[in-house]
Amino acid sequence: MNKKKSKKLAAQVLLFTAVMLLTFYAVFRGQDLGQIAAAVGQMSLQGVFLAVFLALFFVAAEGFMIWYLLRGMGGGTGLLRCMGYSYVGFFFSGLTPSATGGQPMQLYYMKKDGNSLSGSSVVLLAVAIIYKFVLVVTGIFLLLFWNRPLQNRLQGYYALYLFGLSLNVVVVSALLLVMCRPEIVRTILRAGERTFVRCRLRKESAGSEEKISAFIDGYGEAVSYLRTHRRAVCVVVAGTFLQRFSAFLLTYVVYWGLGLSETSPLTIVLLQASVSIAVDMLPIPGAQGITEAMYGAVFLRVFTEQYLMPSLCLSRGISFYFTMLVSLCVTFLFWCQDIRKKENLS
Repeated sequence: MNKKKSKKLAAQVLLFTAVMLLTFYAVFRGQDLGQIAAAVGQMSLQGVFLAVFLALFFVAAEGFMIWYLLRGMGGGTGLLRCMGYSYVGFFFSGLTPSATGGQPMQLYYMKKDGNSLSGSSVVLLAVAIIYKFVLVVTGIFLLLFWNRPLQNRLQGYYALYLFGLSLNVVVVSALLLVMCRPEIVRTILRAGERTFVRCRLRKESAGSEEKISAFIDGYGEAVSYLRTHRRAVCVVVAGTFLQRFSAFLLTYVVYWGLGLSETSPLTIVLLQASVSIAVDMLPIPGAQGITEAMYGAVFLRVFTEQYLMPSLCLSRGISFYFTMLVSLCVTFLFWCQDIRKKENLS
């Protein structure tokens, strides 16, 4: 990793840490930490293990989708390695605003492992589109069939929900346009090449046009594969629905693990889905702060004041902070393997 990338990563870690500390301060200010810890301790071991499983499954499931699509395009990367890509992506997405840093790092390691740049790009783009598509379908379902309870529960956050859903619709539309129109990708790459040359970030190369053309050819072939293999797309869509709802179900598992039973599982799952849709595209690393604030408002009537903060610590702690720690460990292993490969080649 060169100095420029190291400085950028350090800045991202610093921003993430600052936002995290501010979030912790805002959440726990004026709270009785001993009382919260005692309530957290009431969580059953079965609930903890199931919540941890769901959190890790959520990330690993994306790795399965990457592996499934790569294999269909002739890629030879194993399932565990593809799950590793997913954890790397989760870590860098959590560090960067609007989760923009995950896919570039996934693409870097996929290319390092011998996968084609064009094929890997299409796989990641397809996974991203389907991921957003599932959120959009869920969000529209809530508006059509659960709108009155949704407004009643979200109250002041209902506008944020509509905003988050609208952003996801725009992103899905834009990604579909880029994926299905290779000439748009060619225009973007050419414009980027010219910009880098003008800014003296890259030297003008006589072979750059041929490289772009070769990339577009491979890109087009990969897109054609997805168009002609609808079964593969259906498998990924079904897998993504399962992945998304495993994350929504985690909050109910915390509710159940704390020994509570007055609210139905479906209500809790739908409320957690609404929170995820509202904050998904916000330009804050890990959507920290706003997620906790919205959770506190939306789930107050579900957990009551006694269990609201403990449930937040468990739900958000396991689904995001614990998973970030696991993803950091996986990313560190990838980094060490990358260094060893470079040393062996030198």
